[in-house]
Amino acid sequence: MTVSNEYLSHWAEIREVIPHTAIEYTFRMAYQGAVQPGQFFQVSIPKYGEAPISVSGIGEGTIDLTIRRVGRVTNEVFERYAGERLFLRGPYGIGFDVELYRGREVVIVAGGTGVSPVRPVIEHFYWHPELGRKVSLIAGFKSREDILFAEDFTRWQEQMDVILTVDNNNGDPDLRQGLVTEYIPALAIADPARAAAIVVGPPAMMRFSIQALLRRGIAEENIWVSYERKMCCGIGKCGHCKIDDVYVCLDGPVFNYTRAKDLAD
Repeated sequence: MTVSNEYLSHWAEIREVIPHTAIEYTFRMAYQGAVQPGQFFQVSIPKYGEAPISVSGIGEGTIDLTIRRVGRVTNEVFERYAGERLFLRGPYGIGFDVELYRGREVVIVAGGTGVSPVRPVIEHFYWHPELGRKVSLIAGFKSREDILFAEDFTRWQEQMDVILTVDNNNGDPDLRQGLVTEYIPALAIADPARAAAIVVGPPAMMRFSIQALLRRGIAEENIWVSYERKMCCGIGKCGHCKIDDVYVCLDGPVFNYTRAKDLAD
């Protein structure tokens, strides 16, 4: 019998590096295997450590990992270029099951880097519009300079209702201004009782967005969230991500809101 080591990393080639902002790049990595939107990988460099990174794209023989430069490990990752390699282990966790949204209206509300883990869901319905009834996307960033996947937003508008907003547009008439929650009441939702919603972003933004969606008539059991909290080992051994008896890295990071609403630090 062959016993696999869940801690074992493997080298993966960087196929492409795509800059978005001064501190956020997408690293397109060579990868063969099943991956679900919302899952994450541990990215590591010997002597520097490792960091959990959500999957932001799933391609033929590749995955996208959108990384923010915020510390020792990610600083070193940003010194790597196409053709070089990183250590990966994963994928870990429970992701978004896109089959749950088939034939339904889907509302996606994301803030900042929260767009990254939902991007594969958006891409799924962009490339397969016949699988969904309607997709509405509200995404918020601090400013124009902080917008991730700008070219994708332009493309997504071809297939779905997209609202892209920033906290401060500095007087730019071509850019919406305001919090994502301000746009939820005006969403055109034909059948709220059957609509599904996905909410990912900073805790306060998620809390108020969910409240707004509930007021629109979307049921708790039809809302999904992603909690990416202090994940270290990825396999439920270190306990850093544990909330009560829940291990975010194993039982999540994607949760149905009926369960997530009781998860509080």
